Parts: sequence; C-alpha cells; structure tokens
Amino acid sequence: MGAISEIFKKNIRQYGMIIALIFISIFFQILTDGILLKPLNVTNLILQNSYILVLAIGMVLVIITGHIDLSVGSVAAFIGALSAIMMVDMHLNPVLAVILSLLMGALVGAWQGFWVAYIKIPAFIVTLAGMLLFRGLTMIVLNGQSIAPFPKTFQKISSGFIPDFFGGSSLNVLTLVVGVVLSVLVVYQEFRNRKVSIKYGFEQTSVWLSVAKAAALVIVINLFSYVIAQYNGIPNILVILMVLIVIYSFVMNHMTMGRHIYALGGNEKAASLSGVKTKRVTFWVFVNMGVLAALSGLVFAARLNSATPKAGTNFELDAIAACFIGGASASGGIGTVVGAIIGGLVMGVMNNGMSLIGLGVDWQQGIKGLVLLLAVGFDIYNKSKTS
Repeated sequence: MGAISEIFKKNIRQYGMIIALIFISIFFQILTDGILLKPLNVTNLILQNSYILVLAIGMVLVIITGHIDLSVGSVAAFIGALSAIMMVDMHLNPVLAVILSLLMGALVGAWQGFWVAYIKIPAFIVTLAGMLLFRGLTMIVLNGQSIAPFPKTFQKISSGFIPDFFGGSSLNVLTLVVGVVLSVLVVYQEFRNRKVSIKYGFEQTSVWLSVAKAAALVIVINLFSYVIAQYNGIPNILVILMVLIVIYSFVMNHMTMGRHIYALGGNEKAASLSGVKTKRVTFWVFVNMGVLAALSGLVFAARLNSATPKAGTNFELDAIAACFIGGASASGGIGTVVGAIIGGLVMGVMNNGMSLIGLGVDWQQGIKGLVLLLAVGFDIYNKSKTS
C-alpha cells in the first residue's frame, strides 16, 4: 500500500487528472442517461476535440520552456484560409496544398521564434502581436467571406475512417484487432521497461503493481476499441493523433532535444552553462508550434469543410487550459505530452457533457474557468508542499 501511495505522490498531476477524467465521464454518463459513452458520441468527441489536442501537443512544449503562445488560434485560421485558396480557388492538389500549408506554419513559427529567442522579446508580447496580425491577415485573405467546399479527399482528414479490411458488419473487426495488438504492445513495453530498470539497478515497484497497471491499460484500450467498433471504427484523425503522441512522447522522454527542453524550462541559465543552446531550442520549439498550429487549422477546415474568418477563435485558450489541467507548470520545466492530451480530454468531455444536458454557454465558460483555476492552484499547492 505504501508503494502505491509513493507512486501516486510522484505522479500526482498525471494520475490525478486520469482519475478526474474517469469520474467526470461517469458523472456525465449518469446525467445524460448513457448518451455520453454511446459509440456515435465517443467518435464525435474525438472528431470535435482533435484540433485542440493537436495544438495541446505543441503548446505543452512551449509551456515547458517557460513561454506561452497566444497566436495559435489565429495561425490556425490563417493557414486554413491559405489552404482553401490553394485547393478551392487555385485547384491545387490537396497533398501539395497540405505540405505547403505546413511549411507556411513553420515559417510563421520561425518568425515568432526569432523575436522570442534572439531578440528576447517576451513570448506573451510576440504571440499577442501574432494573434492580432494573423487574425487580420485571415480577414484580408478571405476578404471577410468563407471559402468552400474543400475536395472530398481533403475532408477525409477529419471525417474519414480507416476501412475495415475484414469486412465486419455490425462490428468493425479491424478496430478490435488493432485494440488487441495495442494491448500486446502495452504489456510488452511495461515489462520491457521493468527489465531495463532492473538491469541498471533503478528502484522497482512490486511485480503485481506492474501487472495491475498493464491490466488496467489493456481493459481501457479494448473497451475503447469495442465502443468505436460499433460505429464506423477508427477515425483517420485518431491515427494522426496517436502518431503525434507516440513521436512527441518519445522525443520528450528519450531524446536529447527533449532533455534540453526540460532543462531550459527548469533553469535557463543553468541549462546554458551546461552546454544547452537555449536560443536554438526556443526557436525550434516555436517552429514546431507553428507546424502543429497549421495542422490544427487544416484539421478544423476539413471538419468544417470551409475556411471562415472566425475559425480558430479561442483555440489558444483551450490548448493552454488543456496543458495546465494536464499537469504542466506555469513556471516551466514540468509537463508531459500525455498529460496535455488527458487535460484536453477532460475539457472535451466537460464541454460535450454540459452541452448534452442543455447547460448554457455562459455556465459552460464559467465552469471551465473555475476548473482551470483549480488545476493551476493544485499545481502551486503541490510545489509548495515539496519545496
């Protein structure tokens, strides 16, 4: 029991939000008479929150370095507008248009990263200026009007599903197979990590605790697979999200770049003296944010099947809230990609649940603000207890 308590204390931010997500889901499942976790609604939850989750992955890196990016919603709208001009007006190939859009996002990130990293203007000011600049450019590019419709192939980014190669009728068999494969990989990875830890003499938890953790993950994966298999199976955007989560988690946990990002957020002067090229790291973190903001804009445009001047409104606030709720520290140096995703899902389930029970937008905004305040307060309380 002491070992469980110790593990929970060391991972209280992440585990706390997982528990909160479970309780929030159960709470709204009861209030909505079982509608929340129906296959159609679970799929809609993924589709509705995909662009915020993409932004949260990039935003958590920015926050870990001790900065903030207020421009991502406007950048997403701007890139969505450019993609519409390329695909709808200029009839450019969707694949080429997507590549060019992502490159434009990288250029936007480089522009902002230059001012933050090398000119040393606070990121809050640079990205606030960017928020105004790119919102204005979006209005200019679109001339105040929406552009639609996008090609069908592009729309499938947000509305398409992976075909069931096994030809299931009532259930998507491919989804179930993927769930089983992922379960095997999770169990293998859990015990591989344990074996590596033993080899290098790291502190170990009990075997039964590792088994319990792996079993819990397997149950969640297969339940989720079964639920979405009852609708259309695996959405294309879920595949994109999973690839991003795996790649960014690997970079942050196992690569030098990830260690440098954490070091920069923990103590910039100490990181610089240790040989970390702090300016370069900051610059590339903003370039990365620009690319993911562009991807978010493309996903949103594909889902809406239109580029509109009002696209991306408040995206930055939802992404920042997802990161803080998921355990990122406002002072930098702390945060995880998985935590940001969990935070985004907490926000998404709350939004969806409150809408299903007919709660007004005014109440929804107030409750979300209160949750964010409590999450940051919880973070500060934990830091004061450990210092």
